[in-house]
Amino acid sequence: MDLHNALYAMLVLFVAYLVRGIAGFGSGLIAVPMLTLVAPVPLVVPLVVFLDYIGSASQGLKHREQIAWKEQLVLVPFMLVGIAGGLFILHAIPTTMLAKGLGGFVIAYAVYQLLPLPALGTSRMFAVICGCLGGMVGTLFGTGGPFYVMYLKLRDLDKTMFRATFATNFLIDGAIRLVSYAVIGLLRWQLLAYILLSLPVAGAGLYLGGRIHTSCSQQAFVRIISLLLLGSGVTLLLK
Repeated sequence: MDLHNALYAMLVLFVAYLVRGIAGFGSGLIAVPMLTLVAPVPLVVPLVVFLDYIGSASQGLKHREQIAWKEQLVLVPFMLVGIAGGLFILHAIPTTMLAKGLGGFVIAYAVYQLLPLPALGTSRMFAVICGCLGGMVGTLFGTGGPFYVMYLKLRDLDKTMFRATFATNFLIDGAIRLVSYAVIGLLRWQLLAYILLSLPVAGAGLYLGGRIHTSCSQQAFVRIISLLLLGSGVTLLLK
């Protein structure tokens, strides 16, 4: 990676984790598609998953007693199925096709966030779809979180329980994916070097984001991020 691309990557990581520090989400959704413009998907995804995992572990679970274990245990089996499917696709599909697939997913997610959608109900049967898609998309693109968020929101958890359960889910999901990446040979010395270089930048963004007070509403913030994702998704498809 040349100096120009390296500086671009550092800026993307800083902004991605600044957003996560402010909003509590979005680092993978921003970092993966924008980094894929200058680096291959099989390198970008493990890097961002590792950084996200360290970020989640460093923040810790502040409300362990609020974890909705019943919801977590319902999701895990289907999450494992999705991870297995994602590993197969990641190993079998060319990098260029993965980038196009990422572009399509990012555009679909941005449109989903921007448009009003009907209520879906609260059935645990949605764990099948959300667990499988979360595991598969997370393994392929490092952006499976929206599916887990969707399921937990459908289950109508209160704010504290939602955050505690989602954090636990990410720690379980992230650990399984990192081990899986190691098994299929994606965790290499080159990746370790990129992780060490990226940690200070991501950490600075996360630290500053956690201390920024913004008057921007959550809805407006989501719309801004969605428009940014829409642009990066279109760029990936045209690349």
